[in-house]
Amino acid sequence: MTSQIPPDAISGSLQAASDSLSRLAETRPEVAVPLARIISAVADEAIRTSRFSTALQRALTAEVHQSAPGSPVRRSGRRAPGALDPFAVFGEQGEDGLRARLAELDLEQLRDIIAEYGMDHDRLAMKWKDPSRVIDRIAEKVGSRTAKGSAFRQTSAD
Repeated sequence: MTSQIPPDAISGSLQAASDSLSRLAETRPEVAVPLARIISAVADEAIRTSRFSTALQRALTAEVHQSAPGSPVRRSGRRAPGALDPFAVFGEQGEDGLRARLAELDLEQLRDIIAEYGMDHDRLAMKWKDPSRVIDRIAEKVGSRTAKGSAFRQTSAD
């Protein structure tokens, strides 16, 4: 699935890149030299390894998938970062405040928090369809992790 690029286009692109690096080197050599090294290393590896060359071609020609406005873009196997830090909310507003903030989120946003903070130890919460169950899990984990070690903390009455 290789496309033929005319030799003139190749030499023109190479010359334009060389000119750009030369201009950059005049004003910012500390950027131009490492950038030139990176480009050389990538090109050398693409020549040496066909698997790398294929992966590089895919990355450079990959289509950007458009999604509906406001919907998060999902990468394969990776969830989006959580919409909020449940520990910070718990620390500022307590459990009731945390539950109220979590109730404003949709199920996928709740699952993002579960994934980001490792709250699915039994691999069940990510399968739940009921947001209130997921909220309960988050509140439980945040409460228990926040209280962990509290027996060793000094109280103000001491």
